[in-house]
Amino acid sequence: MPLATIDTVLFDADGVIQRPTVDWRAALSTYVPAESADEFVLDLMVSERPSIAGKGDFREAVAEVLARWSSTASPEDILHLWSAFEADPVVVGWIQELRAAGIGCHLATNQHTYRRAIMNDERHYGDLFDQSFYSCDLGLAKPDPAYFKAILAAVDRPAASTLFIDDNEPNIEGARSAGLHAELYDLSQGHEVLRELLVLYGLTVSS
Repeated sequence: MPLATIDTVLFDADGVIQRPTVDWRAALSTYVPAESADEFVLDLMVSERPSIAGKGDFREAVAEVLARWSSTASPEDILHLWSAFEADPVVVGWIQELRAAGIGCHLATNQHTYRRAIMNDERHYGDLFDQSFYSCDLGLAKPDPAYFKAILAAVDRPAASTLFIDDNEPNIEGARSAGLHAELYDLSQGHEVLRELLVLYGLTVSS
């Protein structure tokens, strides 16, 4: 018997429907002395947070980080790495199967405007989902429960019939605190793990 009656699924992007095509941490590490690489990457990740919530410009933040580290890299060198990803065809196919069966499937992802433009405008992710929810547009980011409540209001569905899938444990906890069903999944686990997870909730996809 299914764990719950689910008619809506929210999918995270990175790690769930798409994967990087380069080792971006290794690539970032080439822009500063080797012994400082981890701190440099952390600095960039922290600098990204405001723009993910729609506050501030990521390119400007990157430029400030590069100046702070006296790096010869350009902001464009860094931003280019954010375009090095590809959608997983199996997962994308399953999403279309669910949609054809009447299940609402929506993208729920933390992204700044540069990445949103690539995903939505260049690669047309909007065609893959019923609706797409980018944190930079909402002004809210996972794991804030308000992020999930805003999406539920937009799709007009109750939390009790909504499943959220993400590869980050804090995001799972945030969704659950908003009343959603939420499950941890990463593409590295393999497609069968995701298929079985969906089946647990009565959502059938091809094997």
